[in-house]
Amino acid sequence: MDIQQKIHATVTGNPVVLYMKGSPQFPQCGFSARAVQILNACGIKEFVAVDVLADPEVRDGIKAYGNWPTIPQLYVNGELVGGSDIMTEMYQAGELQKQLEPLANA
Repeated sequence: MDIQQKIHATVTGNPVVLYMKGSPQFPQCGFSARAVQILNACGIKEFVAVDVLADPEVRDGIKAYGNWPTIPQLYVNGELVGGSDIMTEMYQAGELQKQLEPLANA
């Protein structure tokens, strides 16, 4: 299985996936930390977090997969939502909460 297939399987096989730097417990950049905080604020306590720093192939592959140049990247139900800037804007507008509400496991 090549990296694109592996990423596709992860993204489509899990309701909420965050490709990030570090882990939810120990984010390695402020943007990844913000993304985790936003997910938690939306009631998403369990999600798949993929540390792109652990595998350069995944780090490059996710940028190509989503056609999105930055990390973190949030996928919900197989669809790219965006990075922490998009997540922040959607959260402040109340849109992200609505999108994530059916998946919340608070």
